[in-house]
Amino acid sequence: MTPNSATSRAGGQPGCIDGMSTSTASCLDYPASSRQMSASVSAARSPGWSLAAALLGFFMVTLDAVIVNVALPAIRHELAGGISGLQWVVDGYTLMFAALLLSAGSLADSVGARRAFGAGMVAFVAASVACGLAPSLAVLVAARLVQGCAAAAMMPSSMAVISHAYPDPARRARAVALWSMGGVAASTSGPVFGGLLTLVSWRLIFFVNLPAGLAALALLARSPRSPSHGAPFDWAGQIAAVLAMGGLTYGAIETGAAGIAAPRVLAAFAVALAAGAAFGVLQARGRHPMLPLDLFRSRTVRLTVTAGFAFMVGYYGLPFVMSLYLQELRGLSALGTGIAFLPMMLIGAVLTPFTARLASRFGARALIITGLASMTIGLVVISVLPGSTPVAVLAAVMMLVGLAGPLVMPPVIALLLHAVPARRAGVASGVLNTSRQVGGALAIAVFGALLADRAAFLHGLRVSLLIAAAIAAATAFLTLMLSRAATAPAPEGDTTS
Repeated sequence: MTPNSATSRAGGQPGCIDGMSTSTASCLDYPASSRQMSASVSAARSPGWSLAAALLGFFMVTLDAVIVNVALPAIRHELAGGISGLQWVVDGYTLMFAALLLSAGSLADSVGARRAFGAGMVAFVAASVACGLAPSLAVLVAARLVQGCAAAAMMPSSMAVISHAYPDPARRARAVALWSMGGVAASTSGPVFGGLLTLVSWRLIFFVNLPAGLAALALLARSPRSPSHGAPFDWAGQIAAVLAMGGLTYGAIETGAAGIAAPRVLAAFAVALAAGAAFGVLQARGRHPMLPLDLFRSRTVRLTVTAGFAFMVGYYGLPFVMSLYLQELRGLSALGTGIAFLPMMLIGAVLTPFTARLASRFGARALIITGLASMTIGLVVISVLPGSTPVAVLAAVMMLVGLAGPLVMPPVIALLLHAVPARRAGVASGVLNTSRQVGGALAIAVFGALLADRAAFLHGLRVSLLIAAAIAAATAFLTLMLSRAATAPAPEGDTTS
């Protein structure tokens, strides 16, 4: 593509650049008023609107994942329920998010990322209002399940919107870094904001999605349309995925309450195993699988998906266990707990704008390894500190875990989008985000089971953090296998890099 043709395509008027033509004859076919109108439409449909809408959507999805942690004790106080009930408040959202992400990625490619994102946003806002009005824990969990479904539609489509709006790899990498700021802002403000709102009522943590959602829809209305590639829906694969993830999560959560040998726990794990096997067969033999297994021929795809899983085990699991620890064992308020998390979140906010520049200078592999190593060190240190350690010291050490946010996920996302053809960006995004959410869901399920015995809470907390540290360390080692050649964009149709 020549510079002129690229600019012409971006401008929306064939053969014209800002009202000036690369071919005089072509622009003579349009009156001046038409050219001005075209320029106005082009400005209105700037890729910047797509980025802003996607960023705000990511903010909302991330906020609802982190803001609820500091409100868990208040929710239990008002709606009753034990540790397993609180796990479902968190994992109800994460479970459906993870289970539907693969289909949501295909949906984004099939109906168009812009349309899928808008539909998900409307459902997300409606479910958020239902969460805020929930009269019981069961209703809250049900609404969180719907929230997770909507978040699943939003996340991969938001990444695909950016991929379509910024076809140039360098500009796309910068856009991804800016998009990540939505998650950073939510992660940074979520604990403190949630603590402040919980002082009034925990229900307010869900109502904040209403104005944010309306703003995102207004931005989306000004963004350019996304291409679509019609494809059948893999119903059998989707049902198998929900059963596999649901059985695994339910079994892990109920292990803490009933024990590993309880019939319902064994039945849940049996369902997960059978459904997982069925899912693998369906994806290998199906005509239109929701998870094209040929994506994993790429070493870059395999390692980025693994890194996403490992990152979320630590980054999602730590706030869950530490929120309960700080409020129920150390006696902090919801606001005090949120403030304790603030340094961990601020380090990400400070470094994220520089991620693209750091990746260009040192390489994405170096950033990912450094981030995972920092997370490993932070988790191990927290796990060995005595129970009387000052909260300020805990907050400082948690910054090592927070450092992984800007160093791991933006390079991982950029590598993944470079490794797959643009037409498969939605599916690839769904695969990455599924691995992330599965990591988060399993972290809450397993860590919550380890914390179920209040008398052994500190032991369960330490074991949980060491599990997360071991996973992060193993993934850092695997990332060393990622060759520099794998960081180059794959040619269209090539997934073997």
